[in-house]
Amino acid sequence: MPLIPVTIDPLGPDRSYDVLIEAGAIDRAGEHLSRFARNDGFTVVTDTHVAKAQLPRLEAGLSAAGIALDPIILSPGEPTKSWGELAKLCDALLERGIERSDHVIALGGGVIGDLVGFAAAILKRGCNFIQIPTSLLAQVDSSVGGKTAINTGAGKNLIGAFHQPAFVLIDPDTLDTLSQRELRAGYAEVVKYGLIGDPKFFDWCEANVAALLAGDQAARAHAIATSVGAKAATVAADERETSGRRALLNLGHTFGHALEAETGFSQRLLHGEAVAAGMALAFRFSAAHGLCSQPEADRITAHLRAAGLPAGLADAGISASGETLVVHMLHDKKMSGGKLPFILARGIGQSYLDRDVSLADVAAFLDAETRRI
Repeated sequence: MPLIPVTIDPLGPDRSYDVLIEAGAIDRAGEHLSRFARNDGFTVVTDTHVAKAQLPRLEAGLSAAGIALDPIILSPGEPTKSWGELAKLCDALLERGIERSDHVIALGGGVIGDLVGFAAAILKRGCNFIQIPTSLLAQVDSSVGGKTAINTGAGKNLIGAFHQPAFVLIDPDTLDTLSQRELRAGYAEVVKYGLIGDPKFFDWCEANVAALLAGDQAARAHAIATSVGAKAATVAADERETSGRRALLNLGHTFGHALEAETGFSQRLLHGEAVAAGMALAFRFSAAHGLCSQPEADRITAHLRAAGLPAGLADAGISASGETLVVHMLHDKKMSGGKLPFILARGIGQSYLDRDVSLADVAAFLDAETRRI
């Protein structure tokens, strides 16, 4: 399994880190993480579901190297990314005497990674943290790149900070404990990398999605390594989305976040499911405006549905008007100068940033989508 370096700033080596991808890595956590331990121990933040499935493995792996584990166990699900839970977590970390030089471990999916990363960013003006992502979505996307945040009533991820982890340890074996729905939701972030800029990887996804979802270790390893490599290169080139390159990683997210907001950021629609529907919508919007071909947009829709993912409003259980969904988009953190940039496409692997999309056109397009069968 590969060790992928993430070099954020050539002039600041302290801001660079490695991503280790290795089956059984959690069982050897002491070997991999001992250099980060203080006083032979770690505080580990996780949720009740992950604690049951993975915490005993991590505890045993650390114990083998004489490292103790002090867990903080939170409730699972998107509601945990909130002001209230952030405050409770910060209080719990302060009660444990966390210092700026300490490394807090985030063991879990995207929710835990985002919340713990944000807490680490603001606690004592910044302490260290380690990502051990346990969901496919977190392994291929959210654990790498340093975006941390919580949600508010106004929208998703509106309060946060860029705060890079010190190390990312990815153990594909954790995927064996996930439901098929969670795996499919994570797969949306895998196929995204092919749609953004790697058409050959999209071809690979079409040929291997069934094996990946069925548990094929080689397919999972290839998907994770390819995705992390693409994410690492993008983040290294544009950490804070100043050049527009990192913004391409938001393919499907502007549409998707609006769908999540319409469902109240609930289990009705998982983040990866919303992204899948959003990517299909972005390509169909592009096709409707003559940017890419309709057959390409249809190919993506067919692939996502074959993977068991929603590829439109009806699939996602959304019946809201285009105007309502656009109102959700107005709270998007990427709004600038009264305009909302969209990631559109000239073809598979040819995504680009468009800063001049008319929201009236988006609303009209979404109204037409509600009539699709």
